[in-house]
Amino acid sequence: MAYDNENVFAKILRGELPNATVYEDESILAFNDIAPQMPVHVLVIPKRPYIDINDFSANGTIEEIGNFFAKVGEIARSLGLDEDGYRVVSNNGENAGQHVPHFHVHILGGRKIKEGGMARGM
Repeated sequence: MAYDNENVFAKILRGELPNATVYEDESILAFNDIAPQMPVHVLVIPKRPYIDINDFSANGTIEEIGNFFAKVGEIARSLGLDEDGYRVVSNNGENAGQHVPHFHVHILGGRKIKEGGMARGM
């Protein structure tokens, strides 16, 4: 499958759609989800066009992949989630509930997540 340059995250990265930025650097953008499933629900995306985690892990550089996940932890800490805990979720493909074909992770926290429960709609 080819990357779709018209997906919502590509449009956000091009500045065509607004977002509530939480963190940004030369390779990563993190922003609040427009339909949060938890009190804190941040999406973290690479700025390069990766479809899903399979694409990212196969075609990203080791430095890019390592930096991405280091920044996910840094962002969670900056949001104060490290004390009480948080969940990091990445859906891979349509059957797993991935709605936007641009690799991203959800950082979820701010309240207790029920045992075995998943935030809906991710």
